[in-house]
Amino acid sequence: MADTTQQMAAAEEKKEDAVPQQAKAHRMLQVSILRYNPADPDSGPHLQTYSVSETDSMTLYILLNELRDTQDPSLQFDFVCRAGICGSCAMLVNGKPTLACRCLTRDLPDHFTLAPLPGFELIGDLSVNTGKWMRGMSERIQSWCHLNDDNVNLSKIETPMDPHLAEIHLPTAVECGCCVASCGNFRMRPDFVGAVAINKISRFRLDPRDHRNDADYYEILGTESGVFGCMSLLACHDFCPKDLPLKTQIAFMRRKMAEQGIMGKEEPSLKRVIPLRELKLD
Repeated sequence: MADTTQQMAAAEEKKEDAVPQQAKAHRMLQVSILRYNPADPDSGPHLQTYSVSETDSMTLYILLNELRDTQDPSLQFDFVCRAGICGSCAMLVNGKPTLACRCLTRDLPDHFTLAPLPGFELIGDLSVNTGKWMRGMSERIQSWCHLNDDNVNLSKIETPMDPHLAEIHLPTAVECGCCVASCGNFRMRPDFVGAVAINKISRFRLDPRDHRNDADYYEILGTESGVFGCMSLLACHDFCPKDLPLKTQIAFMRRKMAEQGIMGKEEPSLKRVIPLRELKLD
């Protein structure tokens, strides 16, 4: 009994000793951020390094807000939800696209670099206009339910999607732009719609409320700017912060579009689908 009491006391002492040691383990981080404000004619791209004391469970979101609050109020970056849902805080961390709100500093080295996502219009520093590109892409692929009835009754309750099919599509893309920024083919072919568009079309193809068929989808994706332009590098799959099965969706749509292109299995529906080449993303 005495030995057990001594062991418990020793264990408590170790816990008490561990608290100050953990506090001393906090690092002084060196963060190099690519700064550039295109709206300022006197501004030029350059790296600016900041020193930040790491705290427990610190994320890049917390770090950047601390930098802006205590050191540099001119630092530009985006955030909304802080929970990996809105996709606003996507950026390059040591050259890899990720969400700042989900990236813990404890997983990074003492010195790391932050840069804006490539391929999008730069607003300033780490802030890019992903919304402009995403809207253009959505209009280009017509990512909405196409109904047979032109006279839609907006006062009528929308027909719900079958729960089983809805589960197949969850979680949905947050349109953060990580898949686009990591796509080597997009850098070589700016008109490539990317994995986010292919994933959207795959979702509508399985939606029973959308009355388009594979011939209609072929008009949208059946080109080198669509699903046949993917070189299967699959960086989109590797860097998706939501772990979406993008490689599976790309393979699925490529197979279906190949079947339609070779065998012409279906005729286009009565509704005209705008071909990919008629719209631009800018």
